[in-house]
Amino acid sequence: MRVHQTLLARAATAMALLGFAPVAFAYLDPSTGSMILSAIVGIFATLVLAIKTYWYKLKSFISGRSAQPEVDADDLAENSTEAKDEA
Repeated sequence: MRVHQTLLARAATAMALLGFAPVAFAYLDPSTGSMILSAIVGIFATLVLAIKTYWYKLKSFISGRSAQPEVDADDLAENSTEAKDEA
């Protein structure tokens, strides 16, 4: 119960400090807005890729199958001879 009260007090203090922030007379030109938008898009793309990666890892862990296809030594030998033939 004491931890809950401490957490609530800290959250209330943070909200009070953010709510009483002084006015900032700052100019944000269009390139700054574009930079902020690019950063938001980049963060979103990174999060989507991370979620996708860990989703496939979790899915393969649960199903018990490998996330990558297994490659035999015979397949590697065939691919290397085909590459030599094409060159």
